[in-house]
Amino acid sequence: MSDVLVRAEGLRVEYPGRGGRVTALRDVDLDILQGETLGLVGESGCGKSTFGRALLRAVEPAAGRVEFAGQDITRLRGRALRRVRADLQMVFQDPFGSLNPRRRVADIVAEPLLRARGASRAEAAQAVTELLDLVGLGAEAGGRSPHEFSGGQRQRIGIARALASRPQFVVADEAVSALDVSIQAQVLNLLSDLVRDRGLTMLFISHDLGVVRHIADRVAVMYLGEVVEVAPRDAFFAAPAHPYGRALLASVPAVRRERHEPQVLQGELPDPARPPEGCLFQTRCPAATDTCRTTRPALREIGAGRSVRCHLPLVAVA
Repeated sequence: MSDVLVRAEGLRVEYPGRGGRVTALRDVDLDILQGETLGLVGESGCGKSTFGRALLRAVEPAAGRVEFAGQDITRLRGRALRRVRADLQMVFQDPFGSLNPRRRVADIVAEPLLRARGASRAEAAQAVTELLDLVGLGAEAGGRSPHEFSGGQRQRIGIARALASRPQFVVADEAVSALDVSIQAQVLNLLSDLVRDRGLTMLFISHDLGVVRHIADRVAVMYLGEVVEVAPRDAFFAAPAHPYGRALLASVPAVRRERHEPQVLQGELPDPARPPEGCLFQTRCPAATDTCRTTRPALREIGAGRSVRCHLPLVAVA
């Protein structure tokens, strides 16, 4: 797991807003390693989903680049982009809204294989049978419509569709947040098995740190469009280096019981159209100094595979 499969360099995404452009991603640099699951966490509205879509070219960046397997895919168009997209797939948050209710499940799952890989109908039919078996639904599910399935079953259909083009990289965007807790565990275990058995690389986007703790190899924390911390999973959950990461953990009841820490995160996420000066977290940080209020910190390495965007990290700099 030492090779970089997906790399974002200076990735910036902007949207039109009242009074000007709103910056959703702020010059993000982040590597995703071959064969790993990287968990991306942060509050709603911090840019997690935008980042996942930008990696897949579903959202066009205003600046920066995305590399996949060493190739800059940021400016690909037409056929060249379609070829790359076969290797880049997404599992969506909403298992109800992401499937066409007017099509049979077999047709939904087969479409990426037919369009992206140019498979024959016979090849696609065989692949659909195998994929539906793989996600635990069985071949008979192919003749039914999405509305005949539960939420967890629909998410399995979405996973089968994402796997149909035999991708190398999958973005799972809040893929279990709409499911009951008992079903969440089944889908998480399925995703973990697929990463292990198929050699997939996955960006797992979630606001639920308990879920990320279960599935991720590394954790990246995003705040107001910036990556503020990257760390191996166990190191992050043992001792976050950024005050925001520590505040997120303190908001999880199970973590509070383990550490006897109070909830320390105060206030609301600032308006992305009017971000604070200096460190973007300084308006909510209990340890903010004058330097934090005037100078934006860089994302810097602090040793042991860890990086943090903070003038005063909570883990000592190596």
